[in-house]
Amino acid sequence: MDWNLLVTQLMNGLQLGLLLFLLASGLTLIFGIMDFINLSHGSFYMIGAYFCGTVVAKSGSFITGVIVGLIGVFAVGALVEWLIARKLYRKDHLDHVLVTFGLILIFDTLVHLLWGASGMAIPLPDVLNGQLSFAGLVLPTYRLLIIVAGLLVAAVLFILVTKTRLGMLVRAGASNRTMVEALGVNIDRLFLVVFALGAAMAGLAGMLIAPITEASIGMGNDIIIVAFVVVIVGGIGSVKGAFYAALIIGLIDTLSRSYLDQLLTLTMPDNYAETAAPALSAMLIYILMAAVLAFRPQGLFPIAGMK
Repeated sequence: MDWNLLVTQLMNGLQLGLLLFLLASGLTLIFGIMDFINLSHGSFYMIGAYFCGTVVAKSGSFITGVIVGLIGVFAVGALVEWLIARKLYRKDHLDHVLVTFGLILIFDTLVHLLWGASGMAIPLPDVLNGQLSFAGLVLPTYRLLIIVAGLLVAAVLFILVTKTRLGMLVRAGASNRTMVEALGVNIDRLFLVVFALGAAMAGLAGMLIAPITEASIGMGNDIIIVAFVVVIVGGIGSVKGAFYAALIIGLIDTLSRSYLDQLLTLTMPDNYAETAAPALSAMLIYILMAAVLAFRPQGLFPIAGMK
């Protein structure tokens, strides 16, 4: 077995899982607290990448691009919540889907008008663009940074949700929104902060992946589908569930694409295995979701009070 290849694939799976967590953590809180289905959440992923790329092009500093990009996406998220989402909370889920799908088209069009149809490459500083050698393994520096940054953000988010007053209100709102409002909490302000923080987390995921894939129009439209799978598997409203489900799904998706064909050759001819493996690997995360819905519909790690 090529151990260097295996470690690389494991790193890729962890990277994908942590990026999915950044997307899904905000999405699950918005869904769990506000009962709001936001299909346009992936647009913040795209906007974050373009904001970061623009600042990096002007300043030459990737760190500055991330900081300014986070502030910008937080502001855009707050504006969307204040102008649009707030008016939809009491509406039917079909209204949520229709309006937020329209927002996807609006954001894609605005990006096209402001930055053009071609993608935007984001250069990395030399210190992040190399490789590290450890015990005979070659590890890409930037992918290690993404994993470390994702774990740090997860730790900060865990502390925020479990150890602070805001986190207490978030958890209470996810369990019983009506009671929180009845106790005098400014629910509009809470919703705005949660929505904007969720947007900033999605934007950070876009900023981290853009130097690898480049920023492009509609880059969040595919990954948001997988983020919804993470939310369902982990448990709606559960940040802990989003974390573990994202890692599981990231590893399943990455490792199955690399090794499923070799596994299938044990039971079928090589040509059949090579044909079946890509289709089956693309289905595995949805098979997992179907199994969770069938046997544990509340998710793997539901919040308290969620049946």
